Amino acid sequence: MSSTAAALPSHDSAGAWAEIPLVAALRGLAKVMLAAFIFFACFAFSETSPYDLIALPTMALWLALGIRLHRGVMPLVGLLLLYLVAIGTSLMPYLAEPFPVTWTIQLIYLVLTSIIFAMIFSDNTESRMELALKAYTVSCVFSAFLGLIGYLQILGIEDLFYKYDRASGTFQDPNVFGSFLTLGALYLMHGLLTGTTRRPVVSFAALLVILAGIFLSFSRGSWGGTVVATGLMILSVYRTSASPRLRRRIVALSLVTLAIGVVAVIGLLSIDQVHKMFEARAAVTQDYDEGETGRFGNQIRGIGMLLEMPFGMGPMHWRLIFKLEPHNSYIGSFANGGWLGGATFIVLVVATAFVGFRLMSRDTPFRAHAQIVWPALMMFFLQAMQIDIEKWRHVYMMLGMVWGLEAARLQWLSRRHRAA
Repeated sequence: MSSTAAALPSHDSAGAWAEIPLVAALRGLAKVMLAAFIFFACFAFSETSPYDLIALPTMALWLALGIRLHRGVMPLVGLLLLYLVAIGTSLMPYLAEPFPVTWTIQLIYLVLTSIIFAMIFSDNTESRMELALKAYTVSCVFSAFLGLIGYLQILGIEDLFYKYDRASGTFQDPNVFGSFLTLGALYLMHGLLTGTTRRPVVSFAALLVILAGIFLSFSRGSWGGTVVATGLMILSVYRTSASPRLRRRIVALSLVTLAIGVVAVIGLLSIDQVHKMFEARAAVTQDYDEGETGRFGNQIRGIGMLLEMPFGMGPMHWRLIFKLEPHNSYIGSFANGGWLGGATFIVLVVATAFVGFRLMSRDTPFRAHAQIVWPALMMFFLQAMQIDIEKWRHVYMMLGMVWGLEAARLQWLSRRHRAA
């Protein structure tokens, strides 16, 4: 198995290194920093956040402690680097423009975080994934709770945790806020369904807070995405369970949760303000979607232009031409990176989907975590057809998680073959 080692050996091969007190202390610090790194993903009030401040020292420490680049991660690395090459090529005519250059630098940074996450989760996978998902779920509960406070105007401060008459938590955009919460909801639901959570009452209460945040974000993409991701997770857990008792538990809890959810939604809709916003947001299209200069009109005209532009429009030039984002990451990848960038983005999505579904179906120690992470990431890939996800930090984190799980699966299979 090919790998690239950093300054110190990994925990699996550390030997005597692992017994050195300083190294052990650094490993403990690395875990704390990783948890903080992931928790701060919910702070998205502006372009920079505490997430970005802690990112570089966290990644540097993990690299120094010896995380490795396993062969299972190489397809992700190759596709991400090829995508950056495509973006860089399209950027060349616009190097004098600050905004496209800044956007490209930010993209390089996000790609780097995805690769580092994949390397981290390739070893000691179960414990590291559990730590990461716990930190992420706490982040979701924190942000959702603030979103509820903002929506209910408990603090009486205009636009704090509340924008456009919708809960936004610690995010600038309610749509990003609602989608961010889905992974935390799936983690809590998985633990309740399988009976692996140690504090079911606390987990259920936290789940209700997160689901309320998703609903009050009034994000159609978040609503639909959460339903699809939850359905996929429940179906996978049910199909891969060999215990009839566990299957009955899954069905019973799913029906009870659905009933409670319906009652809660009906109760919320009895509030006039919520009812009016729900009616407005539940429409298939909004005013800004329609017309020649609306979202869909721009996309149709833009696709026609891109068919004649092999190198695309250049990073972020769609916005300059149409005065609006493409609201479709697949079209955006062709606009920002040309035909090569668009094709690479599609291949990345398809390859990750193949890996994700395989991880969910194969009987390995990593299936449970795959049943949580892949449905959430798949939701973002589906949402990418109606929103721009290229700069969402947590999407790159989940991308690294899925490929880290794949690298761990390949190592596990290799160990089994050697033992046999």
